[in-house]
Amino acid sequence: MRKVTSAPNRTEQVYTIVRDGICNGTLEPGRHLVQEELAASLGVSRQPVQQAMLLLKAEGLVIESGARGLYVAPMDPDRIVHHYQIRICLDQLAARLLAGRIAGGDEAVRKRLETVGGKLLKEGKSAQLQQEAAAAVALDMKFHSLIYECSGNPLIAAAAEPHWNFLRRVMISVLLHAGRGPTVWEEHESILETLLAGRVDIAEAEVASHILGAQQALLTAIQPDHVLG
Repeated sequence: MRKVTSAPNRTEQVYTIVRDGICNGTLEPGRHLVQEELAASLGVSRQPVQQAMLLLKAEGLVIESGARGLYVAPMDPDRIVHHYQIRICLDQLAARLLAGRIAGGDEAVRKRLETVGGKLLKEGKSAQLQQEAAAAVALDMKFHSLIYECSGNPLIAAAAEPHWNFLRRVMISVLLHAGRGPTVWEEHESILETLLAGRVDIAEAEVASHILGAQQALLTAIQPDHVLG
């Protein structure tokens, strides 16, 4: 892991570094997080590490196991479902609002969605073909973030962020091993076309199908025998 710089908010820096390590798989599920060791490796005192651990515990990325201390949280199927239950509501809301704006003639929004969305599709397909899973997931997040942004509701992105943080680490594994990479970008392309056409009802349905497909792929990848309730 990289060293913390001298910027004022060290807690935020420690949080970001450890969070990214968990999400990209460098800090694997079940890894014992010894605060003294983290503080030494990051070049900070224990206080910002303790504060960062509280934030990570609140997001479900770190768990406490009694006197044994803190660990990277396991890939819990039930928790994944809970995150997706919330995310599907947020993404459908964003798609409905965005398609409505375009149907209402908002040319500036339509142009931004077409330009930036098209660029992300091209980059995402390229990353997927080259099996650059971390890059593909980052672009996946940017695609959905663009929909949040263009929806006109600035609170959607902030509400969705902790769910993306939790899911990002398993999404990388799914793109590498579950064979879903091409499907993800085909669905993104279809969603983009539907949004640009201002089809509110179809956009909501496509987004729901896309997210439920991703959820099932994640569950299958981490626990093949898991059955959704």
